Amino acid sequence: MDIGVLLPNHARYRPDHPAFVCGNKRFTYKAFNAYVNKLANALLNCGLTKGDKFATILPNCTQLMAAYWAAAKTGLVIVPASTMLNERGLSTLLRDSDTSLVIADASFADVLDSIRTELKAIQEERYVLVGLKSHRNGFLGYDDFVQSAKEENPRETSIDDHDMYNIMYSSGTTGAPKGIVHTHYVRAMYCSIFASCWRMRPESVVLHAGAIVFNGAMIDMMPCMYLGGTYILHESFNPEAVIADIKKEKVTHIVMVPAQIIAILNSPAFDPEKLSSLEMLQNVGAPLLLEYKHRLNETLPGRFYELYGLTEGFMTVLDKNDAIRKVGSVGVPAPFMEMRILGPDSRECAPAEIGEICGKSPMMMPCYYKQPDLTEKAIVDGWLHTGDLGYVDEDGFLFLVDRMKDMIISGGVNVYPKDIEEIVVRHPGVSEVAVMGVPDEKWGEVPIASVVLTPNSTATPKELIEWTNNRVDAKFQRIHDVVIVEAFPRNIAGKMLKREMREQYEPRDKFV
Repeated sequence: MDIGVLLPNHARYRPDHPAFVCGNKRFTYKAFNAYVNKLANALLNCGLTKGDKFATILPNCTQLMAAYWAAAKTGLVIVPASTMLNERGLSTLLRDSDTSLVIADASFADVLDSIRTELKAIQEERYVLVGLKSHRNGFLGYDDFVQSAKEENPRETSIDDHDMYNIMYSSGTTGAPKGIVHTHYVRAMYCSIFASCWRMRPESVVLHAGAIVFNGAMIDMMPCMYLGGTYILHESFNPEAVIADIKKEKVTHIVMVPAQIIAILNSPAFDPEKLSSLEMLQNVGAPLLLEYKHRLNETLPGRFYELYGLTEGFMTVLDKNDAIRKVGSVGVPAPFMEMRILGPDSRECAPAEIGEICGKSPMMMPCYYKQPDLTEKAIVDGWLHTGDLGYVDEDGFLFLVDRMKDMIISGGVNVYPKDIEEIVVRHPGVSEVAVMGVPDEKWGEVPIASVVLTPNSTATPKELIEWTNNRVDAKFQRIHDVVIVEAFPRNIAGKMLKREMREQYEPRDKFV
């Protein structure tokens, strides 16, 4: 299971098929293979060998896409780092991953300069900057780095199933980031299993407008490159640009996080006719609220998929043919995967009984990098414990309730934020909502809501509190405050950072 053979094979057998598009650059498979080879050979020429780690600190660009496939060809291990990391976080990641070479955007020159003394494993000639126009002490421009490297396939490297391909650092929404290891075998499973789930074929055209340092990008990139389809990468997300490109390029498959889907649906350019080529519009990263699922299923019927999953390697898929019949569900385990819902006593829960979602999968990580204790806690007897709460219906379809860490315990009662969010978002003046628990002297915790209003909405916190509390199912679900914000803090994957919102919350003199 060597994923490094995919690109050379397509370059040989279907060289003129469109492979990759980013900005104004368009590559056939033959041209993209040559482009990747220059980076792969340059990495080997500077002394890196199989198993060595190199990190990227890049926005969406051709060089980042090339880095993924250069790693695949050479047996090197890629460590994609978020461009949103601060100086301390970046230093920690580069040291923890044993990175020995960095490819970064030139805007990170000063940050890297300030932490270089902490990064003893990286030699001076191994700082490569994309966009560096002239030599800078200790840094090498990307074009200079690859200039003398050959376009031929690099020397053959023996790669087997268990060889490490990447270390993906968790997005850190629930604590300190952890290095999640994926092997060539794991990524080969992404290729074949998701190609089947999404009904992809060699003629498919995939558009990705989210950051490809996020593992969610692998669920469309890997099957697309496996089959030899066309992968279009946007350098940043813009809903109007996405709509225009879907129409222009006749895009068949797209994966987005909830915030992007909401932006598409609310865009003045939204027109189902412009999106008629789509065969799949998939939600990933967090559950899409029912209000928006209904809108998608009405305006673009027969296209909506939803994926629930962890970078650690367990996934369920709601197929487009079940999107209406099982609305609200996040589907069933993907092929070759198993699922259990376990109670606090490790007993398997009955249908409709809430417990922790646990799974087995050929996509499962072998470990957290250099963290055996955390690995043992996460994988018990071969079962990945997700930390997420859910239940299955009589047909075995999974319904996600909430993260265990997001659950609110108010007066000894379990309160699930998602139940309240589904109500708040139905208010015509609300575009997005996040419900969380904050400390309370009487109840221990009480729910509050942070909301983003729709354009021209005049809704007030008092109005939203009254409107919501008149519609919740139980008294303990009543929200005690509403904070109106312009936008939610998010990580590079587009996930809202509830922990950060909770920490920034300042109680009023008294709750409503």
